[in-house]
Amino acid sequence: MDPKSSDEFAITRTARHFRPTHFLLKIQSYSLLCETGVEKYESGVFEAGGHKWRLSLYPKGNKKMNGTDHISLYLSIVDTEKYSLGWEVYTTFKLFVFDQIRDKFLTIQDAEGTIRRFHDIKMEWGFDKFLPLDSFNLLPNGYLINDCCVFGAEVFVHERSAKRDCLSMIKEPSNRIMTWKIDNFSTQQDKVPIYSRIYVVGDLKWKIMVYPKGIHEGANKAISVFLYSVDCVTPDLKIFAEFKLRIKDQINNKHAEEKTKYWFSTAFSDWGFSQLLLRKDLEDASKGFLVEDTLIVEAEIMVMSTAK
Repeated sequence: MDPKSSDEFAITRTARHFRPTHFLLKIQSYSLLCETGVEKYESGVFEAGGHKWRLSLYPKGNKKMNGTDHISLYLSIVDTEKYSLGWEVYTTFKLFVFDQIRDKFLTIQDAEGTIRRFHDIKMEWGFDKFLPLDSFNLLPNGYLINDCCVFGAEVFVHERSAKRDCLSMIKEPSNRIMTWKIDNFSTQQDKVPIYSRIYVVGDLKWKIMVYPKGIHEGANKAISVFLYSVDCVTPDLKIFAEFKLRIKDQINNKHAEEKTKYWFSTAFSDWGFSQLLLRKDLEDASKGFLVEDTLIVEAEIMVMSTAK
């Protein structure tokens, strides 16, 4: 039995349906490529993780690395001339071959997510025994169909300067109740929506949004009320809040109130209720929601997150 490298024992092979994220290499007339006697074929260049790469394929195996009777496949970093002296790039990567019968990609990778270090002396990593040739050539395996095959790559670069976030969950933050007194409410009916001033709860800024004529399911039949995060302006920032929204009953103290929780983000910076108060209840003077043309809306935050 041929001696095996230690790396061979640290490889995992799995199958998946979705295609590789970064690169696909389709080879037609594969037998003709082999007949040319080429020892190594280098693919075109592709970009991933801010760097440029290519695949190096040995159709009959990299014999110098004990790859006889196998396909050998490697990932190489290229265009490194511009890099500063002593450069290093840390990656985890996956290489693929497509099973055209089962519509799956055989995925080969270092076991346990081993991180590989590319540098000016070691610019190539991969698998000497990527796939046995007899397995690759066997028609029922689906790798070589009509003399055509497809290889692929995914490359994930690990930046050495890690960003740090500290997430804290705060219960009953300071100034957690925001009260908005809307005078002359009947004159606001055509404004969509109307916004409160900015309230500062803990270290975060919020507004209350009101749609006087309702929105979504509440259109023309309810008052819609939402909490809006002023701080969600960067794509990577998310803010959690568990909160109540209420319209106050100024006579009987039987408020219209609902409770919810939500992760606010740049794409979804407001959340609330499209039917917090039905218009028929608003217009019923005995229920006390609209007194002297004044509506009082409140938001109360019970729990919220902060990230530093």
